[in-house]
Amino acid sequence: MVAPGGGGGGGGGGPARWPSEEELDIVRKKVVEISGRDEREVRVAACPYRICPLGAHIDHQGGIVTAMTINYGVLLGFVPSNDSEVLLRSGQFEGVIRFRVDDLQKPIDNPENINWESYARGAVYALQNSGYDLRKGIIGYISGVKGLDSSGLSSSAAAGIAYLLSLENVNDLVVSSVDNIQLDKSIENKYLGLENGILDPSAILLSRYGYLTFMDCKTASPSYVYFSELSKSQQPQGHLPFKILLAFSGLQHNLPKKRGYNTRVFECKEAARALLHASGCEEASNILRNVDSVVYEAQKCVLEENLSRRAEHYFSEMKRVAKVTLVMLPRNG
Repeated sequence: MVAPGGGGGGGGGGPARWPSEEELDIVRKKVVEISGRDEREVRVAACPYRICPLGAHIDHQGGIVTAMTINYGVLLGFVPSNDSEVLLRSGQFEGVIRFRVDDLQKPIDNPENINWESYARGAVYALQNSGYDLRKGIIGYISGVKGLDSSGLSSSAAAGIAYLLSLENVNDLVVSSVDNIQLDKSIENKYLGLENGILDPSAILLSRYGYLTFMDCKTASPSYVYFSELSKSQQPQGHLPFKILLAFSGLQHNLPKKRGYNTRVFECKEAARALLHASGCEEASNILRNVDSVVYEAQKCVLEENLSRRAEHYFSEMKRVAKVTLVMLPRNG
């Protein structure tokens, strides 16, 4: 996902390749303006947005979700700093970020203080707390798609992963996609205080062009199915048997600043606790994935109204994913 200054990179191919050379050139030129460096030195991290056709909002309960990336996303152009300083500008937000990668980052204690700078600092925090040695910073320019930030396409995870990839690149760190999923989860869970699961970083880092990704969020294991199997016919190379419509209401939500998301996660865990207690399985951790569907049907009467809604959503989404799994027969790999 990191393209050198002279190359194309990213995107996964197909008729609507992302990022385009024009988009890459714009980002490179912005970095040159900021850093004064040669354009050939500029590297670009490309992190696409994602959609979740089935299994929404059950990843934090260890559910099985489906995901795919789209041909829009976040581009972070950067060059290595001469020292440990990070200097960043944004295409969507005003101001300049300046801090050092050798400064100790501490979790944000007030959600109201979260802004676009937080994701860069959060990436440093995640790497620091996982024992990675950061000596070099970056000088960079980050840009998403106007109007699509905080719109439900996981722009925050795309930004967090872009910062992780860039810092790893300039510090010569070799980090697997699986480890980067957990590092991004650390940004969200530990630094920002958002109790989400691994759907977003998994989709961004593990998706393949032309395939639907099935992610088991309890075991963190992906499976894939080629879309031509869904249509039961072979498509011309580079063409998918469907089109995707993104319907955006115009309402944007910055989840780390909203208390409602964490409240819903808490209610899911409380529902799991009540169901496990009623079935005599109190030793299992309180996530709904640990509740058998037969137990749920037998014991759901013990749940209060709010908890009942959370559990019903989880089990209904799991049923929908299971039906698609039977039809599409995903292949491991």
